[in-house]
Amino acid sequence: MAQKRDYYEVLGVPKSAGKDELKKAYRKMALKYHPDRNPDDKAAEDKFKEAAEAYEVLSTDEKKARYDQYGHAGMDAQGGFQGGGFNNMDDIFSQFSDIFGGGFGDIFGQQGGGRQRGGRPAGGQRGSNLRIKVSLTLEEINEGVTKKIKVKKYIGCKTCAGSGAKDKNAVKTCTTCSGSGYVRRVQNTFLGQMQTTAACPTCNGSGQMITNKCGVCKGDGRVYGEETLQIQIPAGVSEGMQLSMNGSGNKGMHGGGAGDLLINIKEKEHKDFTRDGNNILYEMEVNFADSVLGTNIEVPTLTGKVKIPLPQGTPAGKILRLRGKGLPSVQGYGTGDQLLHINIFVPQSVSADERKILEEIRDSKNFTPNADEKRKGKGLFDKMKDFFSG
Repeated sequence: MAQKRDYYEVLGVPKSAGKDELKKAYRKMALKYHPDRNPDDKAAEDKFKEAAEAYEVLSTDEKKARYDQYGHAGMDAQGGFQGGGFNNMDDIFSQFSDIFGGGFGDIFGQQGGGRQRGGRPAGGQRGSNLRIKVSLTLEEINEGVTKKIKVKKYIGCKTCAGSGAKDKNAVKTCTTCSGSGYVRRVQNTFLGQMQTTAACPTCNGSGQMITNKCGVCKGDGRVYGEETLQIQIPAGVSEGMQLSMNGSGNKGMHGGGAGDLLINIKEKEHKDFTRDGNNILYEMEVNFADSVLGTNIEVPTLTGKVKIPLPQGTPAGKILRLRGKGLPSVQGYGTGDQLLHINIFVPQSVSADERKILEEIRDSKNFTPNADEKRKGKGLFDKMKDFFSG
C-alpha cells in the first residue's frame, strides 16, 4: 500500500491554516479534480478522494488534533481506522454538500449542485456518529489486536435497500428541487445579495419523493438493529486515545451516508506491570543473598519471561533497564523499555540455623555501612529521577 501524503501537503496549506483557508483550498482542489471535469481519469479521481479525505480530517477539530499529534498512524491504525476516507463518491458529495452545493451546479450543469450517480439519490440526511469504549490489556496494546464487537445502531433497511419506498415505482423526482436534493435561497444584506444552498425541505435532500413507503422502515430507509464489526486496534495505543471508523456509525435517513464509529481506548489494570508512557515498570523481588553475590534472575515481560544478570552488590532501590521490552509507539517511532525496581525480600521468620548465620553476618565489617556509604531513603519515583537524570 502506497504511503499516504501529509494532509496539509495535499491541500497545499500550512499547519496554521484556519477553517476558511482549508475550505477554500479544498474547493480549489475539488474543482480541479472533479470527476465531471476528468471523466474516466482514475488518477484525477484518486486525487479528488485524497483531497476530500484530507479536508474531512483537518476541518474536524477532534480529528485534526489527533492527526497533528499522531499523524496517519493515529488515523489509519494499521488500515483499520480511517480519519478520512470514503466508501464511494456519493459519500463525498453527501458529506460536503455545503461545498458542492454552492457553485458546482453552475460549473457542471447540475441544478443546485446535486448529483444523481447510478440512479441513487443526490443527498439524504447523514447519520450521526456513535461512541463506544474498548478495554485492552497491556499485552493487547503491545501486539495490536482485532476486536469483534456487536454494535446496536441504525442500519440500512434490507427490505427496500435503504430507499424507503415499497418498490421502484413508488419513487418520483422531487418537484421542489427537481431531483438535485438542494434548494437555493437569495437574501438581501447590506453587502448585497447573498446566495445560500440548503437541503431541500420537501425531500430532506434525497432528490426523490416516496408515494408508497416501505412497510418495514416506514419510509426512513433505515431500521434500528445490530451489526457485528471487526475493529483493528494498532499497537501502542493509550488510555483516552480516540480512533474512528469512517462510515460505521448510524445509517442516515433517506439514503444518506452513515456517520463514524468513534472508539475510546481504556486500559485494564495489570497485575504485574505499571505503564509510564511507552515504558513498563515492574517491582522485582530478589533475596538478600542474590543481591550480595549476584546471579541470573528470571523476569516476566509482556512477551514472556527472560533471564538477565543481577550484578553483584545490587542494592535495594536499584533500577535496571531492559531495552526494547516496553510498548511500541503508535506512530511507529521505536519502542519503550521495561524498568525493574529492585526490592530486597525480607522473610518474616527464620530458623535457628538461619538466625545464627545472620547474626554472624551482622557482626561482619563488610555488612556494616560507614557514614559515607549510608544512603537516604528514597521512593521509587525519586530514584527514577536520579536514574533518568544520570
